[in-house]
Amino acid sequence: MTPLRWGILGAANFAQKHMGPAIHAAKGAQLFGLATSSAEKAAGFQAFAPDLQVYEDYAALLADPQIDAVYIPLPNHLHVEWTKKALAAGKHVLCEKPIALAADEVDALIAVRDAAGKLAAEAYMIVHHPQFQRARELVQGGAIGTLLHVEATFSFYNDDATNIRNRPEAGGGGLRDIGVYTMGAARFVSGQEPNAVPYANLRYENGVDVFAQFTAQFPGFSYQSMVSMRLFNRQSIVFHGDKGVLTLTCPFNASVFDIAELRLENNGLTRVTERWPAVDHYVNQVENFCHSVQTGAEYPCPLEFSRGTQHMMDMVFAAGEPPA
Repeated sequence: MTPLRWGILGAANFAQKHMGPAIHAAKGAQLFGLATSSAEKAAGFQAFAPDLQVYEDYAALLADPQIDAVYIPLPNHLHVEWTKKALAAGKHVLCEKPIALAADEVDALIAVRDAAGKLAAEAYMIVHHPQFQRARELVQGGAIGTLLHVEATFSFYNDDATNIRNRPEAGGGGLRDIGVYTMGAARFVSGQEPNAVPYANLRYENGVDVFAQFTAQFPGFSYQSMVSMRLFNRQSIVFHGDKGVLTLTCPFNASVFDIAELRLENNGLTRVTERWPAVDHYVNQVENFCHSVQTGAEYPCPLEFSRGTQHMMDMVFAAGEPPA
């Protein structure tokens, strides 16, 4: 089967370190092009993809009929605009999270996707990791009995004012950067959607949320989460049932923060059910995307799923205090 030829819009550091190499390594994919006006930044990609075609701007890359699919790692506030432009140019699109800044924007993208007849998706890599496939199987299969409570934590420290995460005009903030993981993970594993967000404590600095502590009520369980860009690195998600507890100790940055590990505890005994020391969820994500494009198979994380996470995030923002 002919590989899907990929282009990248912008030489983002994350794209150079993670997604560019993932596209280059993935089966069924070919890293074909990069749009950047910086020869220095392009050189970082050409170090692992020496045959890479470099375009002087985004429009030139989108106009090339040789490009089949586009990966978009641009600042958050540009995601909707360039996803629409890429779809209009006849490209399949994988766009970094959050793909939009409000749920109704995702609705608009779904309509454009359907009209274009192309695959468009948010780059939500965690659901492509086997630890989340396994967690969903165990929780929904009754391994911890009835799921009654979920706790999710994700934090890191970044106070660089020039970083897009700390820039309100770029759609920055902790919830949009990493809150998508704590919220989407609970939805993916449980298969449930929140009914309400009764509490949200949001702390802002310079117009972006840097700390968020919030609760939500799902049909079958309670949920609480803490997300911060001003605390030491920490991450975990715990699914607590009436007959057991399932914990993912490195759910969001597998093989970067730590080794991905799933622990299942019941009847007072702790068992490490699986560890994944070498799985690259970025490669898995690209391969799943290519497989769906090439075969018509259902994509594991469609825009409809991403809309649900964005809707939950909208609820958290609405429940929290507005910025001073």
